[in-house]
Amino acid sequence: MYFEEKIWMSMNQNRQYLLPIMANRHGLIAGATGTGKTITLKVMAESFSDMGVPVFMADVKGDLTGMCIPGVDSESMQKRIKKFGLNNTNYSYAGYPTTFWDIYGEKGTPVRTTVSEMGPLLLAHAMNLNDTQTGVLEVIFKVADDEKLLLLDLKDLKAILNYVAEHASELRTEYGNIASSTVGAITRGVIQLEQQGGDLFFGEPALDLKDWMRIDKTGKGYINILNSVKLFQNPALYTTFLLWLLSELYEILPEIGDVDKPKMIFYFDEAHLLFDNASKELLQKVEQIVRLIRSKGVGVFFVTQKPTDISEDVLAQLGNRIQHGLHAYTPKEQKAIKAVADSFCANPEVDTKSALLELGTGEALVSFLDEAGRPTPVERTFILPPQSFMGAASDEEWQAVLAKCEMNAKYETMIDRESAYEVLVGKAEALAKENEAEALKEENEKLKKQLESKESTKESKSSKKTNTKLERELESGLVRIAKAALPRSSYSRKKSTADRVKDTTINVVGGEVVRTFVRGIFGNFVK
Repeated sequence: MYFEEKIWMSMNQNRQYLLPIMANRHGLIAGATGTGKTITLKVMAESFSDMGVPVFMADVKGDLTGMCIPGVDSESMQKRIKKFGLNNTNYSYAGYPTTFWDIYGEKGTPVRTTVSEMGPLLLAHAMNLNDTQTGVLEVIFKVADDEKLLLLDLKDLKAILNYVAEHASELRTEYGNIASSTVGAITRGVIQLEQQGGDLFFGEPALDLKDWMRIDKTGKGYINILNSVKLFQNPALYTTFLLWLLSELYEILPEIGDVDKPKMIFYFDEAHLLFDNASKELLQKVEQIVRLIRSKGVGVFFVTQKPTDISEDVLAQLGNRIQHGLHAYTPKEQKAIKAVADSFCANPEVDTKSALLELGTGEALVSFLDEAGRPTPVERTFILPPQSFMGAASDEEWQAVLAKCEMNAKYETMIDRESAYEVLVGKAEALAKENEAEALKEENEKLKKQLESKESTKESKSSKKTNTKLERELESGLVRIAKAALPRSSYSRKKSTADRVKDTTINVVGGEVVRTFVRGIFGNFVK
């Protein structure tokens, strides 16, 4: 609860405050299931909203929607109110300005980003790629950048993957070897991501995070609730999306150093998923973002069951701690309890290790940073009740809020402008037409040659036929000439057999003589 320009979080004999000026030093909310982490989240988020600070929360169980409507009075609530000494002047039931978001567009305004904005490292995490495949994916992004191809949605990514596979030999000189098997593995990852809802998440209009940093007319910061019930079933995509949000916040916000209150508060629920099977490069990126985003005025609170779920380098940067009860049934869990107890600033009046096992629902160990940035000694306290509805809003209630949301008009309809897919498909079609035209041209040339060959053959046969006829006609004529040169008596029918043989011999010899003479003039044209 926002009280006296501080966040009144809990109480024992004294009030325990989270100082707004220290909120961007990050924090941790931990505890076993059912110990009250969700209520703690609500109380803190309401307080930030009251001071005019926008908030982001991932709703993995669907029970944060009640923040849009006022709480309901009851006997148990009255007991808690009296327990903390609250009254009408410092406590009242209230609903908060809330915007519902949903990657799948089912229970909130659609949330999208582009493949390019996500980047190869986070995308590789979403697809569970190994180091080699991640390296190739980085090369593919470089190829797309050099070719000036926009990677907006997953069909763009599949198109550039196909392009790289087909031109691997040409790209080898500049980008190194790109194995077809690796490209195939990445393609399978894209298909799997598509089946998980990536076809809805990657595209335009992409989310402008400035729309998550709004203040309403009364000066309260909007509470942005991402419905993650369905998204949480795909842990890799869930953590990738939240990391992308942090990365984008870091990119778009200017350096402002320490401020009186943060520009935005970001809650990373089920934070253990972020560190499960994360690559070395990804862990380094998380640590870098958490370390540097403080100077942008953003406070990050990790929500998980055990502090040991978070890497030590990140945990060391979380100055504000709220620890709910833990269970220790095994030697490993008992060892973890000791580690958690030792991480708090000691208080001689509190047996931290025993308290962790004794805390009831709504009770917590807290340690916040003071004005000088030093952790205060641990205190065993009770968390205040939220002012909004403690449970989930009804379908009618949250749908009424969603229907009035001005963000719907901006993000509801997906657009598909020209990008890598359209460009590469267009080039492929143009190349196919060019190849088809070239093939037709070659076929026409082949047919033309065949026709010319046939025509030549016909002409040759026709010429040969003509020559043969001419030879026969000429020979016949020569014979007639030769016969005409002989005496007429040679043709008498009354000649004797001897004379007839003589005449025939003369005719043959004479004809041959004439032909020999003509050949001397016309060459072998006459046979």
